Amino acid sequence: MLKKEFPQIHYYDQDFVDIYDRTWAWMSDFWRKADPAVGIKNPHYAYHEGNSLSLFESCISSFYLVYFNKKYPVHLMLDNFYALQEESGAIRGSYDLETGKPILTESNPEGLAPPLLAWVEYNLYHKVGAKKRVREVMPSLMAYHDWLADNFKEENGMFAPPLEATMMENAPRDNVKYPLDFNTQVAMNALYMSALADILNDKELGFRYKRQYFSLKTRINSLMWDPEDKIYYDLDADEKRVKVKTIAAFWPLLAELPNEERSEGLFAHLQDPKIFGTENPFPTLAVSEPEFDEEGAGARGSVIPFYTYMVIKGLEKYQKYEFAREAAIRHMYFVLDTFHPDGDKKGTLWQAYKPFKDGPAVWKENEVWNKPLNLAYAGLTTIALMIENIVGLYVSLPRKTVDWYVPTLELMGIEELPLKRNRITIVSNKSNRGWEIRLESEKLYYFSIHLLEEGKKKTLPIPSGKCSMLIDKL
Repeated sequence: MLKKEFPQIHYYDQDFVDIYDRTWAWMSDFWRKADPAVGIKNPHYAYHEGNSLSLFESCISSFYLVYFNKKYPVHLMLDNFYALQEESGAIRGSYDLETGKPILTESNPEGLAPPLLAWVEYNLYHKVGAKKRVREVMPSLMAYHDWLADNFKEENGMFAPPLEATMMENAPRDNVKYPLDFNTQVAMNALYMSALADILNDKELGFRYKRQYFSLKTRINSLMWDPEDKIYYDLDADEKRVKVKTIAAFWPLLAELPNEERSEGLFAHLQDPKIFGTENPFPTLAVSEPEFDEEGAGARGSVIPFYTYMVIKGLEKYQKYEFAREAAIRHMYFVLDTFHPDGDKKGTLWQAYKPFKDGPAVWKENEVWNKPLNLAYAGLTTIALMIENIVGLYVSLPRKTVDWYVPTLELMGIEELPLKRNRITIVSNKSNRGWEIRLESEKLYYFSIHLLEEGKKKTLPIPSGKCSMLIDKL
């Protein structure tokens, strides 16, 4: 058997492993060379049938491409956008691959996209470990953050972008002026800018962005939280809450905005099958909303892997690891059942799924919206959620740490996971001595196992070479 370069997954359900392997095999068809003459210098992931470079889809795909960064270097993909950054600090949401010109629309004249770059760079730092990169990109990130404030911040301190910039184009948000998701993303951008400044030991810069974060956090919590409904809402032009429950309500978890009491209210919405706790979690619009469509209909009920990923990462911020894993597994089963349809039909991966039954989401008024094999979205489920939540591994290269959250003991693990200039293997299996974890590493690192059912945690230095540990002896 040929040795695969990407990390190998072990899991007791072989279908999960097969779809993970197949996603990496498909990826090579989506990684293109661009024309350096238009300012796009690096290999990159090309979207929209290969005609344009999308900032949003490049950002979201980075969360799984980091696990095979040697072949698909995320930093080069992101550097295309920094190379195209304008003097004003603007980075547009989409660029034409042939001309390098930004693609602007009447409803989004500035070509704005969700501001996720600081989050992406922070994640890249922990997966690849390059401090030098943080120093290099910081000026671009600062200029971009300033551009957002200069162009979209109102006198009340809230941000009023065009709704197209939220990537939820047909969500029922007609009267919205201050979208919850965009304002929370700006707050989160400031939070991660502060974290990146801390990596560079720049206390003054860190404090500046922390102050911006807390300022926006206070506004979002005071204006957008509804104490009766126990959920966050968008605001209209008069700063009144627009009472439509959308998936945007859960961005605050990821940005660490709600306190413990408020977070419990959000968890209750995510677990309620009449709101967001659908069989395939989590739809873009609450089931209880009149405009909800169980066929999906774009942002009116579709389950979109990126938003499911976003909610799950928010759950982790509040240590809801078991709930996060359960949601990831349920979502994966819907992806697999749609991939293996009944009869002679050929299955594929999709950009969006139905919330209650197998199959791709359907938006009758826009039939081409749900693209088959859009790996920018699909890979978040089949690779990122597979490694991080179903197998349960969290890696930080600068810290030389691997945390493994194990809810129940079963056959699972990973081989050849890159850890800086090191490759590690962690696999659990049942032997005649009981449950055993087999470990292999080229260099020393620190391994923490979290046994969720028993509420136990153990951290051990793992030496170079091969070793094993018995769970019962921990």
